[in-house]
Amino acid sequence: MQSTANTEWGNQTSITEFILLGFGNHSELQITLLLLFLVIYIVTMAGNILIVALVVAYQHLHTPMYFFLGNLSCLETCYTSTILPRMLASLLTGDRTISVTGCFVQLYFFGSLVDTECYLLAAMSYDRYLAICKPLHYSSHMNNRFCLQLAVGSWTSAFLAVTIVIVLMSQLIFCGSNEVDHFFCDLAPVIKLSCSDTNNMELVTFRGSVLFTLPPFLLTMTSYVYIIIAILRIPSTDGKQKAFSTCSSHLIVVTIFYGTLIIVYLLPKTEVLQQLNKMFSLCYTVLTPLINPLICSLRNKEVHVALRKVVRKCAAFMN
Repeated sequence: MQSTANTEWGNQTSITEFILLGFGNHSELQITLLLLFLVIYIVTMAGNILIVALVVAYQHLHTPMYFFLGNLSCLETCYTSTILPRMLASLLTGDRTISVTGCFVQLYFFGSLVDTECYLLAAMSYDRYLAICKPLHYSSHMNNRFCLQLAVGSWTSAFLAVTIVIVLMSQLIFCGSNEVDHFFCDLAPVIKLSCSDTNNMELVTFRGSVLFTLPPFLLTMTSYVYIIIAILRIPSTDGKQKAFSTCSSHLIVVTIFYGTLIIVYLLPKTEVLQQLNKMFSLCYTVLTPLINPLICSLRNKEVHVALRKVVRKCAAFMN
């Protein structure tokens, strides 16, 4: 579906919708992929919404660690809903078209939420660093006001930065192929389709990717270096195991999330990496939101206590 372009582009045409190629034309896999991603979406939404509800409802979870976990679960509820429902609709109906406006909206929320997650994960690692390495100063440093400032700063800075990117993208003209070689509207494959000069756009997006990926990644890794050193100095085996169990789950999520982001957005685009791009993208768009409530929250002792209270209340209500 096309309309006449600006006179600047003569008799070329301007694209009004894109086609998301997804995972190709393997019709025999459509039902399998539909069922797989539907189960993932249901489990992801249920797990993250449960964490948010528990953190809000129970006083003993009103601590900095669970405040950030609640923020992360809220973010990943929105994050997953930005990507998976559109993908599920395409697998169900076979309609893979998306309007240019719809594509930009998806790109805006996806980009904003993924940038927010980068800084939230860094804030969580700093919280764990203070708790383990500076326990005597923890309460004074990680107070309610500072936690709120970190959370608000993470959300607002990300949404403002991506607003600038979307404004710049809206000035591009798309007049060639309209096939996006991805399962959602991501920056690189969409910019690739523009027939405008995209050098400045690519420079801005690369700098933005560096700004929202490398500083929080380096802060997170530095925090965990100090955390591991502090844990190794703990004399008791039980103390070491408890400290490692508290941080290992967060470190798993961080490794998967930052690792795949850096591969997709910052490393040179070799032919091999381009072919694996969709698989790496699945890690931070689908896998991370799924495993966060399963290994970061639901396995924690305090969350187990809250869950037991919910189960007892439900059982009493049913009786």
